[in-house]
Amino acid sequence: MTIRTRGIRNALTALATGTVLALAAVPATAAAGTADAPAFLDPADLPPHPSSPWYAGPVTAGRPDPLPICVGDALPSVSVHRAYWTDLDTNALQVTVVERDAQRAADFAALLRKDLAGCAKKLRSQFPDITAAKKYYGKVKVAAGAHVYGIHTTATWGASDVALFSVGRDGRTVTVVKWSQMGSFRDAPVKAFKTTTRTAVGQLS
Repeated sequence: MTIRTRGIRNALTALATGTVLALAAVPATAAAGTADAPAFLDPADLPPHPSSPWYAGPVTAGRPDPLPICVGDALPSVSVHRAYWTDLDTNALQVTVVERDAQRAADFAALLRKDLAGCAKKLRSQFPDITAAKKYYGKVKVAAGAHVYGIHTTATWGASDVALFSVGRDGRTVTVVKWSQMGSFRDAPVKAFKTTTRTAVGQLS
């Protein structure tokens, strides 16, 4: 395997799915959430998997490791996150950031949306061995609003991965939800993911 290929694989691990990856995103020691911290999704809130239950790690202070594709670089150190996984390749992540005021939160949500809108183009530019496509699935009416995006990547070695992202805000709190697995856009549970997004944003305040 060439160095360039290894680099592409590493860059896409936040999108490529698998139980090992999901487990790796859960630290051995996690910070306990405070009583007034925004609520996080329960495993039952995620899009149902046809052959596996969902599992969840602890709510953890700090940026997730590995960082999620498309939005990871924008996440601040004050992020709080929770990882989710199944017995198979499907996994999910929620990251929440509480800003100092509603305007800063609105600006941060806009930055995340901009990153998602340009993510496929950026991936194609950075990694010639993959193709990437984006879909915008519209707005979810909840609190200050949420927006849903899809990213699909295929690689020359045969990998095909799809991810759904949502960015939502309530007041000064912003949350990002990511769902991903091997497959294409037709495998993405968009309707169920919008329900998940509505739940995630609705319980921020």
